[in-house]
Amino acid sequence: MTVSVAVIVVAAGSGSRLGYSLPKALVGLVQRPILSRSLDPIFALEREVQLVVVVPRQHSALAEQIVRDTAGRASTSCTVVVGGSSRQESVAAGLAALTPGIEVVLVHDAARALTPVAQFEAIIDAVETTGLAAIPGLPVSDTIKRTDGFGKAVATVDRSELSAVQTPQGFPRAQLEAAYSGASGDFTDDAALVAAAGHDVTIIHGDPLAFKITTPWDLRRAEQLLAATVPVALPRTGLGVDAHAFVAVDAAAAAAGGAKVLWLAGLPWPDETALEGHSDGDAVAHAICDALLSAGGLGDIGSVFGTSDPRFDGAHGDVFLTETVRLVTEAGFRIGNVSVQLIAARPRFSPRRAEAEAVLSGILGAPVSVSATTTDGLGFTGRAEGVMAIATALVYPR
Repeated sequence: MTVSVAVIVVAAGSGSRLGYSLPKALVGLVQRPILSRSLDPIFALEREVQLVVVVPRQHSALAEQIVRDTAGRASTSCTVVVGGSSRQESVAAGLAALTPGIEVVLVHDAARALTPVAQFEAIIDAVETTGLAAIPGLPVSDTIKRTDGFGKAVATVDRSELSAVQTPQGFPRAQLEAAYSGASGDFTDDAALVAAAGHDVTIIHGDPLAFKITTPWDLRRAEQLLAATVPVALPRTGLGVDAHAFVAVDAAAAAAGGAKVLWLAGLPWPDETALEGHSDGDAVAHAICDALLSAGGLGDIGSVFGTSDPRFDGAHGDVFLTETVRLVTEAGFRIGNVSVQLIAARPRFSPRRAEAEAVLSGILGAPVSVSATTTDGLGFTGRAEGVMAIATALVYPR
């Protein structure tokens, strides 16, 4: 069967107004990320479509994992691309990934996570039937005032002429690609860009459920709406603690370039003293493993990855984390999120926090947050003799 329809899901925005460190599409919404829920109606379509998901560069590995988990065996129909600095650049990246047979393109905001499948079907039908761009919209119920730009109302706008538009917005592929290739400015949505290129845009009736999650209030509203239909599986928590001492500095080895490199939070720190350990001594990675194994009732890192096993001699944290994810998944759990507190006088962690979180989140396929603190000179960490990490993990029954 020839696939003639594609859906581009834009999930590359930062979503700063939502108040999370992660991009909005990766934030949880009743046990699953917003991005995952936004893909549900697409996979519920009767016809097969090409799905292109545009994801944020810094968290691309985590976003790709979310798409794969949501798609399951349908992942062969999915393409994941990295977005740009603006929505327009991100949609352009999605267009570049379309296969030759695509004739109709829908562009959808991942933030509209509760959009019903019927809205997708109606847009596809409208574009195929009329050959015109089609967008969903709702009548504006509020009285709208035009202002002078300084807070003074100067006129009342006829609301019968207004529509609050939503997504997905659908277009004949040729029209959308031509509009993008000739774009001379930034537009608030794709329909405005296509209209500016001289094409008609039709509006069909939208759905109140297709609201955009922008603020914490919107997120809470979406949670309330889902709570009535989604059975809640109680999560399980786990705690993990790990500590390692710094190796004794061998001046001769260091001068010869043979000194060990510090590995911490999944990252190499080439200018820092390494940690002692059977493996690389990555206390953050090991604490995460302990927390996940604990949450899954699978023991601890010592019993699962014994120091007598030569396979783990000098192994980096990603080896332990990858195997832990496999064990937790096989035990019937899905990782919700992990939080880690690093206690150390050195290295200075904050400049690389975002990098570490991105690496660890990508390995686990779930959000990982890492914070760091000192003990104001108290104890072995205060004396810079070693580091300690405390991790908590949340897992959900599948």
